[in-house]
Amino acid sequence: MPIVTENLLNFPIPEIRQRLRWQDSALYALSLGCGQDPMDEADLRFVTEGAAMHALPTMAVVLGYPGFWLRDPATGVDAVRLVHGEQSVEIHAPLPTEGEVIGRSRVTGLVDRGEGKGALLYSERVILDAATGAKLATLEQTTFLRGDGGFGGPSGPVKKPAPEPEGAPDLVLDLPTRPEMALLYRLNGDHNPLHSSPAVAAKAGFPRPILHGLATFGLVGRALLRAVCEGDPARFGRMDCRFSAPVFPGETIRTEIWRTENGCAFRARAVERDVVVVGNGAFRNAG
Repeated sequence: MPIVTENLLNFPIPEIRQRLRWQDSALYALSLGCGQDPMDEADLRFVTEGAAMHALPTMAVVLGYPGFWLRDPATGVDAVRLVHGEQSVEIHAPLPTEGEVIGRSRVTGLVDRGEGKGALLYSERVILDAATGAKLATLEQTTFLRGDGGFGGPSGPVKKPAPEPEGAPDLVLDLPTRPEMALLYRLNGDHNPLHSSPAVAAKAGFPRPILHGLATFGLVGRALLRAVCEGDPARFGRMDCRFSAPVFPGETIRTEIWRTENGCAFRARAVERDVVVVGNGAFRNAG
């Protein structure tokens, strides 16, 4: 069935209550490479239980996750051809390493780009502390519906990406990915076989399974945390970016950072292929 604009704009995405354990916080950090150096105490505090343990700010992307709801035929979306286009996270309070959280998701916008040109779906997820009701994080996502378009939906407004920086970066930080990183990252709840099945990856046009876009997002978030926030999660404010190319597990991700009046601009590239994988990045500290 084709997309029906009002149905998709008001699609009932389920509210999710999630019991978070310190092991879940540690798994998220381990799946992004924390702990590869057993002597790096800055990383060890994200993977070791106890009063000094911290959660990586980008862990918000796996909290209160409603699952692959766009796979539901009632959405009218061609779920096989959709692509995660843009992602942002804004941290309102340091994330807990354990406790109960609530995720409330909704569609915030839909843009029909025309027949054969696909569509843009904008969505939001708010993460709340279940015990206090305090807002912990707000996530915004743009999904490119490549197999849809021309269904008579609205033609705008279209979100404007942050401008690309010019000149040499002020800071550069390389972080490795591991060959099994996608298999580990999927344990956070995203079981899309594109990241684990060679056959599915081949069907999608890739030579091998690719890394989750949100794993790339988290890895770049780690770089920003270390380079811009001096490793302090309480200083991590808002991160926006656009995914421009897939990452293959095992590649090195180089995050390039430019200081700006309101924070910093950034992009990331896969070093071995010299391909930009994240662009139009903007970051600001908390407060």
